[in-house]
Amino acid sequence: MKSFTGHCLQKSYRTTLLLAYQSFGVVYGDLSISPIYVYKSTFSGKLRLHEEDAEILGVLSLVFWTLTLIALCKYIIFVLAADDDGEGGTFALYSLLCRNSKMGLLSTPHAAQEHLTAYNPEVHCDETRTSLSIKRFIEKNQTSRLVLLLFVLLGTSMVIGDGVLTPTMSVVSAVSGLRIKVPGLHENYTVLISCIILMCLFALQHHGTHRVGFLFAPILISWLVCLSAIGIYNTIMWNPRIVRALSPHYIYYFFNKAGKDGWSSLGSLVLCITGAEAMFADLGHFSKISIRIAFAAVVYPCLVLAYMGEAAYLSKHTEDLQQSFFKALPEGVFWPVFVIATLATVVGSQAIISASFSIISQCRALGCFPRVRIIHTSSHIHGQIYIPEVNWILMLLCLVLTIGFRDTFMIGTAYGLAVITVMLVTTCLMFLIITTVWKQSILLALLFTITFGSLELLYLSACLAKVHHGGWLPLLISMTILMTMFTWHYGTAKKRAFELQNKVSLDRLLSITPSLGLVRVPGIGLVYSNATNGVPPMFAHFVTNFPAFHRVLIFVCLQTLTVPKVPHDERFLVGRIGEPAHGLFRCVVRYGYKDERSDSYEFENQLLLKVAQFLRQEGGGLSQPDSELSSIGESSSSWLVLGGGDGGGRKRVRFEGDEATAEVRQEVWELLEGREAGVSYMIGHTCVVAHESSPLIKKLAIDVVYGFLRRNSRSPAVSLGIPHASLVEVGMVYHV
Repeated sequence: MKSFTGHCLQKSYRTTLLLAYQSFGVVYGDLSISPIYVYKSTFSGKLRLHEEDAEILGVLSLVFWTLTLIALCKYIIFVLAADDDGEGGTFALYSLLCRNSKMGLLSTPHAAQEHLTAYNPEVHCDETRTSLSIKRFIEKNQTSRLVLLLFVLLGTSMVIGDGVLTPTMSVVSAVSGLRIKVPGLHENYTVLISCIILMCLFALQHHGTHRVGFLFAPILISWLVCLSAIGIYNTIMWNPRIVRALSPHYIYYFFNKAGKDGWSSLGSLVLCITGAEAMFADLGHFSKISIRIAFAAVVYPCLVLAYMGEAAYLSKHTEDLQQSFFKALPEGVFWPVFVIATLATVVGSQAIISASFSIISQCRALGCFPRVRIIHTSSHIHGQIYIPEVNWILMLLCLVLTIGFRDTFMIGTAYGLAVITVMLVTTCLMFLIITTVWKQSILLALLFTITFGSLELLYLSACLAKVHHGGWLPLLISMTILMTMFTWHYGTAKKRAFELQNKVSLDRLLSITPSLGLVRVPGIGLVYSNATNGVPPMFAHFVTNFPAFHRVLIFVCLQTLTVPKVPHDERFLVGRIGEPAHGLFRCVVRYGYKDERSDSYEFENQLLLKVAQFLRQEGGGLSQPDSELSSIGESSSSWLVLGGGDGGGRKRVRFEGDEATAEVRQEVWELLEGREAGVSYMIGHTCVVAHESSPLIKKLAIDVVYGFLRRNSRSPAVSLGIPHASLVEVGMVYHV
């Protein structure tokens, strides 16, 4: 027994260390390349007038304590603990709040949450008075819920904006090192080389990170080894006493000496923690312990040594402040380090581009981003995706930024504002997580928020003071993305509300069908709608104008829940509508925001298998222990959550002996016959317009912005992968 336990522990340790190794190439690229430009950007403003030991020691002390407090203490110790079933990021925090309360606007119908493990946790903590008060205030105040959603979307849009700023800042900073060895190289050539590298980087995205991923970790580890070795060399060679700067009292000396110029430099100094948010955002690909081990044992000490060595060199060579990183390299290792630095910037850029794809995929799944094409580049590793439209837009913006700005100081100012805004959003959301999800004392939540929030607000104030020096760029990018996401969410919510308000009752539909001369044709019809009960207005409109539909009709409602993943055996909720003679069914299909959806053929197989299992259970022919019976939804309907059989491939339903009644066997036979006759998909082709009496701003949002986004995004049928030959689209105008 001890031998078996020891073997399991050894395997667990091996897995954790392997994940920690892999995380170097995905998580830490952005954070690890910041030594290239931190000192250069910090001393590019008015602070360069104070090129003395006090300023250099003060900047090093600020860098050390910023890394320690925000990256190590805040993210590694606290924020990583707020995962959403292993997923991290801004939306993960928001989904935790949505699932544990009614604070979110991305709520789902109650029927879609039935018998879902994630919505029924086994462990319940007692609600505190503070937790209940905060929940009641936000839940009852629609404005508070709206502000919370906008706050989350702001953080999300800033992360996507990083997808433009990170590649530009990293590549331009690395390529500018050429001018150290080739002083006569014109700036236009460094811009051209940077543009070529950026175009190659984005052109390779469609291959997927898994094809070159095995190179990423060795490159980053080599880069970190170079940083630490050069840092130790410079510290011993130029100024061993630089270790004094680790004392926080040098921060006081720094501000006392530099004054307002020192405060202004914080807008660039914040670049030392770029990529810290990635440790939380990329949590879904790794584990908390692996990320903590990699950062605390390798990344953090290597970065501290790098910054310390560069400061030691600068203390004796203040004239090299504008090219401090490459000037501090020993002569014999310049070109190898330059090559590794360039490769490291590509790895760091790849990490934030992949993170942008992942975040946009989550937003799209939750109805906060227009429908775009998502390509899964790996059949083994879920989450490695490629979005062509986003990729080329990011590349175009990077090229425009590189050619237009040229100066890394202005790019760095914009970069710093985007970075610190995301961190401040995370801190504020953590206050709600600590009080309402973890149900801890408000004093503990305030201690966390004040400690880290005050530091981040200090950095944010310095960044905002430089809005006219480039800080306007991330604001422009994030506001554009924010308005796009919010308008799409608003228009989609209005469209769904119209469908729910105008749905037709089953009794009414059945009462008018005799007068229409309704004809039932062979085959199976899948009707897609957002309604979990009743008949969608689109189908009622179709029947009144074309009185015919299939003998077997299934109303399909696809729901994306605020959970990362839904287990296969909990995905389908199948129920009957009306009497068996009608041949009408309803199926609610539940996905998590990180779930990959099946293609139409596989989805069709899974759906029909679940309907067949439902019929067997209803007839008493299925008696698996994990099947559950639950009455939810609408009258004259019984719903079931069926366990087992997660789909995939063609499966037959076989009955033997007396396991089911003749009626049930006949229904299953009709289902199989309908499958052979053909399956058709019916979906609404709607035009959403604002009502004539609507305010001007609503007409602008719905008719202009939302209409433009709908016309230029992928159609619902294409997004769902519905075969064009089997598609029936019903046109309707929704006046919302």
